[in-house]
Formats: sequence, C-alpha cells, structure tokens
Amino acid sequence: MSENSLPEAALAILCQPNPAVMATVTSKGRPVSVATWYLIEDDGRVMLCMNADRARLKHLQSNGFVSLTVLAANDFGTHISIQGHVVSIEPDEGLADIDRLSRHFLGKDYPARDQPLVTVHVAVDRWFGWSGGRLLEA
Repeated sequence: MSENSLPEAALAILCQPNPAVMATVTSKGRPVSVATWYLIEDDGRVMLCMNADRARLKHLQSNGFVSLTVLAANDFGTHISIQGHVVSIEPDEGLADIDRLSRHFLGKDYPARDQPLVTVHVAVDRWFGWSGGRLLEA
C-alpha cells in the first residue's frame, strides 16, 4: 500500500468509467458497501455524489473515512483501492456535479432531477493497486 500520491498507472484506471464500490462504517462499526460513480478531480481528490437522505452520507458525516475500490471493466484482476477521508460535503447546486458524473458514465445528464443531492470530496490517504498479476508501483 502506498501513501497518497497516485501514479500515472493508477490514474489511467481511475480516469475511466469503471465499476466502483465505496465502503463506509456505521455508528456501530459495521462496514457498509455500495456501488457508486466517482470522478478523480484535477487536484487528486475523489468526487462522489449521493442523495441527501442516504445512510452512507450519515456514515460519512459521523466518521469521515471512506474506501473506494475501482475495478477495470475489462479485467477484474486490475483494480485500485483507495482509503481516504472526507474534506468537504456540499449541496450539488443545479445538479452540476451529478451531471458531470452521469456524462462520464452514461454520456448524458443525470435523468432524475427531483431530489436534493450532495457532493462529497475525498482526499486520498493511501492506495493499493494490482494489475497484470503485479502490484502497481508509486
């Protein structure tokens, strides 16, 4: 596992619209995982969006740690797992952030426009990557 700086090989995987699962921890310490969309921002932070009433948002508000595993769509043996902490939680005004995510994954704006969403930015604390039967190096 490496410290926070992501190498080009990891970024190449993370910048693609690959399947991902994020994990949070409940107030009772139980892990919870859920499929999610993500984007890597230019500053290296991970952007996530979610409905304002989701349990995972409550988990992040009470325990700001999150894990994200991204699997290469064409090769599940290639993956990047990130451990990080929440640096911001803000309303997604005008649904601009979910539209960015939706365009990245679906090629069009997000269709559901009737619920408030929030944008969560996560700073990468540590990462681990595997590809071609080998660890990705920093």
